[in-house]
Amino acid sequence: MDPAESFLAHLDHLNYSPNTVKAYAHDLQDLFAWLGDGDLDWRSLQLRDIGEWVAWLRVPRHLRNSGIPVLPGVGSAVSERTLQRKLAAASAFYEFHSRSDPGVELTLSQWSSGSRRGGFKGFLAHAERGAARREIRLRAALAPLPQVVIRDDLNRLLDSCTRLRDRFLLTVLFETGMRVGELLGLRHSDLSMVRQAVDIEPRQNANGARVKGWKPRSVPVNPELFSMYAAYMDDEYGLVDSDYVFVNLWAGPRGHALQYSSVRSLVLRLRRATGLSGFTPHHLRHTYATELIRRGADWAVVQKLLGHASIQTTLGTYGHLTAADARDALIAAGWFDKAWANINEEEL
Repeated sequence: MDPAESFLAHLDHLNYSPNTVKAYAHDLQDLFAWLGDGDLDWRSLQLRDIGEWVAWLRVPRHLRNSGIPVLPGVGSAVSERTLQRKLAAASAFYEFHSRSDPGVELTLSQWSSGSRRGGFKGFLAHAERGAARREIRLRAALAPLPQVVIRDDLNRLLDSCTRLRDRFLLTVLFETGMRVGELLGLRHSDLSMVRQAVDIEPRQNANGARVKGWKPRSVPVNPELFSMYAAYMDDEYGLVDSDYVFVNLWAGPRGHALQYSSVRSLVLRLRRATGLSGFTPHHLRHTYATELIRRGADWAVVQKLLGHASIQTTLGTYGHLTAADARDALIAAGWFDKAWANINEEEL
């Protein structure tokens, strides 16, 4: 497993998200499990072998090595989105090793000069008379709609918080759209009452929290958030000596930066108290972004506030319409005003 470990160490050195590194580790574990079953050398794989690996991944895990044929009607063991991620992991793995090992020839992506525009063709594609064609086709994977929290459910969550710290924590997530890792790294100096903004600064944190992409940003907030912050500091934080905004106050080493596990414990308590069994803190981020878009915020502004690397990420995540959104858009466009139906053709 040294090849996989060196690749994962490379990602870690480049400051990839721990969750990304962990996901790629699981994906490569599947690749090397398949290689082991077939007694194959990872360095000698060809493109057709990757197709066989994808077929193997689709088979239910308990049947992969049983020798029992799987009927065509049996559903895939993994989603198409998961398969895409596993292929991306394999692509990055082989690209990394091909740069230093001439014996590794497999590439799942390539640059093409067959098009006048040039540019990058997606992995598993090659140029044929100037056009890209996929060698391995995956069914289109529909991205799930972002889960949002309606106002009544948000109030239930806030009312179920028995501590000001926890109530303030949820409110910051809802008012800024930040990720949990970004929230856990907040320092008192990041909250600017003068500018009425919360700064999200990438830095090394004692609790392992991190800013995704290592890019700073500033998010304007309502003045009421600072009133809640002041109450939290006066009533619960007190004389604790710490730079971190969110710290242990009742369990664990007092004053130490709050851990991811503490947030998970809070979420489990709130699920039990409210009956919102599917709630996650990330839903508050989705709610923040969705509300901004519904109120007409520019997509580029939403991208900056969320800290997305590109506007395509924002569009890909939130470029959806519910039935209600679609109706509102049609009303705004005058689609339901049928006066146009009485216009003569000469007037058009």
